[in-house]
Amino acid sequence: MKEKLSKLIDVKSIMTLALTAGFVGLTCTGEISGQEYLTIFTMIVGFYFGVQTEKSRQK
Repeated sequence: MKEKLSKLIDVKSIMTLALTAGFVGLTCTGEISGQEYLTIFTMIVGFYFGVQTEKSRQK
């Protein structure tokens, strides 16, 4: 359990969560459109999970 928690508290994980929260805030205030949010969010999450999958394969 501690191992999973330590993996969750990783710089990339924190950055992903912070960026997600930031873009949600910008979308809710109307600064960016829903389509722009979806594009950016898809790129961030896709990159994050792509890196995680590659790390799993290398082990």
